[in-house]
Amino acid sequence: MPADSERGPDLVSVPHTWRPLGPRIAGAVGGLLLLVLFMAAWFAFDDETRARFNVIQIGTLALLWVIGAGAMNALVRSRVVAERDRLVVVNGYRRRELDWAEIVAVRLPPGAPWVTLDLADGDTMSAMGIQGSDGDRARRAVRQLRALVEQPPNR
Repeated sequence: MPADSERGPDLVSVPHTWRPLGPRIAGAVGGLLLLVLFMAAWFAFDDETRARFNVIQIGTLALLWVIGAGAMNALVRSRVVAERDRLVVVNGYRRRELDWAEIVAVRLPPGAPWVTLDLADGDTMSAMGIQGSDGDRARRAVRQLRALVEQPPNR
């Protein structure tokens, strides 16, 4: 097995995790802004208006924030993990493990939101852990993942 210095720019050592940068920033900022907006709206009400809110209405506001935060968290936790014997793809709250032999191609066409994996059974699968909006970072990740698909680490 070659040393890391001999592997070239597109080969990574495993395990290796790719996470999208843009959605992580947007998720963190969006969740915080949503909380600040709700809190600012609540404290902007005078005491009389706040007193008219019942428990169900306050619970509804809290539930809306939880739903929004859950959606943001789903984006933030998306990732692609290359392990020695498999590729793990986490899209939101769904996790799928693929053997290296199952992956035929890795595609990120111009303008595509995220990577698409072509599978041996003729199906395709999105890999939201590598987002096209990350630009050069995404293109580098695609090259690295393609190199691993062409030469799986378990060989």
